Amino acid sequence: MNSNESRKVWSRAEIESPCTNVCQIDPDTRLCLGCARSIDEIGAWGSLSAEARRTIMAELPTRQISTGKRKGGRAARLKRKSV
Repeated sequence: MNSNESRKVWSRAEIESPCTNVCQIDPDTRLCLGCARSIDEIGAWGSLSAEARRTIMAELPTRQISTGKRKGGRAARLKRKSV
């Protein structure tokens, strides 16, 4: 089996997703800070029809995501630990 044939064996059609791998849910809006989907949309994503997924993806740019106040990241955590 050559490499082209082996790629065909392991290739699969991936479901289109707006996921950015920044998965954090805003407690106020209940939307993911990375992709702006709701928890329910994320949970049902794999079972939604392609049309339903496209409809949601078309709405995502209009959703307001609260980024909240930055807490200082790693440097602030280390500083708080050392105090």
